[in-house]
Amino acid sequence: MLLRGFLRILRWIALVILILTAVVLLTVWFLRWRGLILFSHEPNPAQWEVFGVDVSSYQGMVDWPVLAEQGVDFAFIKATEGSQLQDRQFSQNWAGALQAGVRPGAYHFLSYDSPGDTQADNFISMVPLTDGMLPPVVDIEFYGDYLEHPPEKAHVQSILDPLLAKLESHYGRKPILYVTYRSYYSYLTGSKYASYPIWCSSPTIFPLLPRWDFWQYSHSARLEGYQGAQPLIDLNIFRGSRAEFDAFGLS
Repeated sequence: MLLRGFLRILRWIALVILILTAVVLLTVWFLRWRGLILFSHEPNPAQWEVFGVDVSSYQGMVDWPVLAEQGVDFAFIKATEGSQLQDRQFSQNWAGALQAGVRPGAYHFLSYDSPGDTQADNFISMVPLTDGMLPPVVDIEFYGDYLEHPPEKAHVQSILDPLLAKLESHYGRKPILYVTYRSYYSYLTGSKYASYPIWCSSPTIFPLLPRWDFWQYSHSARLEGYQGAQPLIDLNIFRGSRAEFDAFGLS
């Protein structure tokens, strides 16, 4: 009797495991079918209409027509960092993307060690007002000692707020905020930044944020068309149709 009861329990356990496995597989299939799971090596995913990359001097010399031929519609290009650093490839990348028909956007890596006003001045000095450009991006993440000892929320916002205000005043559109989960939930929750577009880093799995506009789904892809110290390139999609993308950030 005990053995028979034990075997019955094992059968029930096996059935539950089978059902749970089927649910997981169906969920993964559904998310994959909807483009909410994207593999790190796949460029220009068919489930999304608008595909892009982000680059810096680490990609070296970029052949923009070759990238465009691989389906690249837009590119976020590093321009500046903090109050003084400027990416040495920015101007060439900006001009090259425009000539190849790739819609460009410029990004600024936020420093926690200098005032927001002077960081905005650095960016403005590098990035020209250009017809059709994407809104400026402020990249909010952790680096150096701040990985282990993140700055206080009040300190970050005291730098971020004047930076955003000056960029919006100059370019006439709200900047995009590039975030990781950690930076978003550390500094940007609540209504204060609710009107800013969000570009979220979330490898493979779609961003689990209340809202987002761009998804950086890969940090480890390889494409043709660049030669630099970094052989890998980041991949992104826009959350919307091509018509919505064409109108994004223009008003």
